Amino acid sequence: MPDITPLIDVVFLLLIFFMVSTVFKKSEVALLLNLPEVSEAEAQGTADKVITIELSNEKMAYNGKSIVANELGDKLKAVTNKDIPIELRIDKDVKYEKVVKVLDHLKKNSLNNLSLITNNEKATP
Repeated sequence: MPDITPLIDVVFLLLIFFMVSTVFKKSEVALLLNLPEVSEAEAQGTADKVITIELSNEKMAYNGKSIVANELGDKLKAVTNKDIPIELRIDKDVKYEKVVKVLDHLKKNSLNNLSLITNNEKATP
């Protein structure tokens, strides 16, 4: 019976070579996010004043008024109470890149009291 040790060495060297030289998939620039629907949720106490930011693929709204994406930073800079609750309502078809930009504006202005709002529909078993 022939000695197969050199064959095993070559196979392992080839395996290591291909593992090291493989190009891994690069991360996507814009992640698509399909936000889940909630089957049950408890209502929390509401504060006297809440900032509502609504985001869809086509538009953005700040406290019910339609704004351009560039205006959001200026609106958030004007907020003096940094503990004010912020409700972020996002359409489930919005690209995550847009969500990250809104979150960056909030972080830049030290607004951390954030709630993500989802649809409250019954889940089908």
